[in-house]
Amino acid sequence: MKPFASRYLLLAAFSILLGACQSTPQAQAPASVEAPDPYAQLEQSINSKELATAEDQLAALQAKSPDDSRLEQYQRQLAEAYLSRSQIVLQKGDVNAAATALSRARALMPKAPALTSGVNGAIAHARKAELDKAEAELKAAEAKRIAKVIDPTAETSVIELKIGQMPQLRKQLDAIAADIVAFNCEVTLQVPRVDDYPWLSTLLAKRIVKLNPYFELHLQRQIERNAPAQVVIKPAQL
Repeated sequence: MKPFASRYLLLAAFSILLGACQSTPQAQAPASVEAPDPYAQLEQSINSKELATAEDQLAALQAKSPDDSRLEQYQRQLAEAYLSRSQIVLQKGDVNAAATALSRARALMPKAPALTSGVNGAIAHARKAELDKAEAELKAAEAKRIAKVIDPTAETSVIELKIGQMPQLRKQLDAIAADIVAFNCEVTLQVPRVDDYPWLSTLLAKRIVKLNPYFELHLQRQIERNAPAQVVIKPAQL
């Protein structure tokens, strides 16, 4: 009996082991994934200076939970971040970007005007400095202009045209065209005959277009039968 019992026990153990090997292990249930905290995401966006993203996140939270007491705190943090950006870009000389960031800070904290008053004054001062600089540059450019045939300080300058001497007339028209463009002049072409106007005005206009294709020439015609052909030039008053 013992050998038979031993063989039976061995066979039973082998069957159990084989069944264990062939059985399929049960799949483990997937671990639940927690949704990210929107307030933590908002704070991260503010800290990483992604202010446009933070503003969108804040708006979404305000629409979802308008009574949440935490929203005012984050709104102020975002306003201060925009204010800080405004100060930084202003120091770099970008007045427009500073004004844009300041407007966002104001929109977020409309009940705290003192928060933005200092930067607002600095931006106004920077804008005035820009205007002063541009005006100084314009005056410097004006001072460098040298008239060829007109008197820029006079209300008008009258130049008699050398119609009978074409080489001198061409040089004369070159100088007149240069002054017209440089000093933004209005022009009156006085001629003794109607037929003189078309070709003289064409010669002058071609020279002006060559100097500045975008210049708007204001040219008037006068017929003075008892006077020589001449050009009356009126510089723009600054």
